[in-house]
Amino acid sequence: MKLGTRGSALALAQAGTVAAAIDGAELETITTSGDRGFDASDDKERWVRELDEALLDGRVALAVHSAKDLPAKLADGIVIAATPARANPFDALCGADSLAALPPGARLGTSSLRRSAQLRALRDDLQISELRGNVDTRLASLEGDDYEAIVIAMAGLERLGRSGEAGALLDQMIPAAGQGTLAITAREGDADSIALALALNDDGAHSSLTAERALIEVLEADCHTPVGAHATFAGGVMTLAAFVGRPDGSAWLRDELTLSDSANTPEALGRELGERMLTAGANEVLGR
Repeated sequence: MKLGTRGSALALAQAGTVAAAIDGAELETITTSGDRGFDASDDKERWVRELDEALLDGRVALAVHSAKDLPAKLADGIVIAATPARANPFDALCGADSLAALPPGARLGTSSLRRSAQLRALRDDLQISELRGNVDTRLASLEGDDYEAIVIAMAGLERLGRSGEAGALLDQMIPAAGQGTLAITAREGDADSIALALALNDDGAHSSLTAERALIEVLEADCHTPVGAHATFAGGVMTLAAFVGRPDGSAWLRDELTLSDSANTPEALGRELGERMLTAGANEVLGR
């Protein structure tokens, strides 16, 4: 069985855990448009387009993604077959022990508008500068004078064995929908491949991802939209928290909703919270 994956160190590490759990599976590295630097203004499809094509033409049986890289609407003929147990969903601060420890006007690197919006809402004196590249490249940026600290997903550090480089966990910030979660996609109707993937499925991770993705679909969020979504469980009951904000931190909206009679499934919960945020002015906050 061939498993499709991007070729970055993090993507290979993630896909390797899936391959190890499926006896006899082999990784097939596929370069996406995003990896080539094409379609810079395009949405998340640039990270999955070629993997979807490989699934549809039968070159691979399954594909492994960071769930936060998946567009809100999957391509026709593609389904999420399974979501393994979730890793740490939060952002990590590297280069400092806490946000409070950063000096006034500190330079902080991130490529995420969602992170920028929440960081500036917490510390409006910070100088947020764009920082792109893989995990190793971003961590190496701390060796120069451009940044006092950077923000990166904790799950990526953990999967690459570099969690010790995190100075603090930013659990006061709402992560991206699907952050820390792997999504295994398959060709719709490929019962054998889907059955193999389902053996790796974690019900809690799957339910959380369903709720978070339903919310970002209602909010019409893409990789250029400062939106966070995070589902948690307490006493077996799901609560979904969400954030929308302006990248400059000048306006933001945060809300949460728990499963109830009206929102009695993860998808319904995500949709109801999304609609409630739109009613509360999410579009205005996002400058639409």
